[in-house]
Amino acid sequence: MLTKSSALMRLVGELKKLPGIGERTALRLAFHLLKSPHNLTALSESLCDVRDRVHPCSTCFAITETDPCSICSGNRDSSVICVVENSQDLMALERSNAYNGMYHVLEGAISPLSGIGPSDLRIEELLKRVGTGGIDEVVIATNFTVEGEATALYLTRALKPAGVKVSRLAHGIPLGSDIEFVDAATVQWALQGRNEL
Repeated sequence: MLTKSSALMRLVGELKKLPGIGERTALRLAFHLLKSPHNLTALSESLCDVRDRVHPCSTCFAITETDPCSICSGNRDSSVICVVENSQDLMALERSNAYNGMYHVLEGAISPLSGIGPSDLRIEELLKRVGTGGIDEVVIATNFTVEGEATALYLTRALKPAGVKVSRLAHGIPLGSDIEFVDAATVQWALQGRNEL
């Protein structure tokens, strides 16, 4: 019988700390890894590799293995900065192949209920980047949540004195959706953000 202090239970405990992983899933993953020691070795090596090699870019704070990251050191439009909450959002925008400017990762969003204020994010670094000149536009691409909207409003107010154009990602009805099935708030945003054809 396994005790709470056994190596397997310790692994289950660590797996449960991952988002979306409960007790049963953690146990199932642990037993799967035990069935193939090669997988367990490869996983542990890749975790150590990520720990040792991946870090935030000193310019945009996206996760990278090089400093500066390939985006900051690449041939991109340096007059536009897109502000995102985290590196996952940056990766999603990059997959679209629709943006060729620079990025700035805030590493979160303003959330008073969680005790996260503007000073806990990379806002000061963004203001310094904009303050050095050469930036014509800042695109705010925070999530469309209460926290993301609060962050966007704060950033808009903080950036206005710098004299740069501040824009926000458009939001509204997704492509391929039937209007009758879209929630009322999304329809409202779509109507407010409509464009002339």
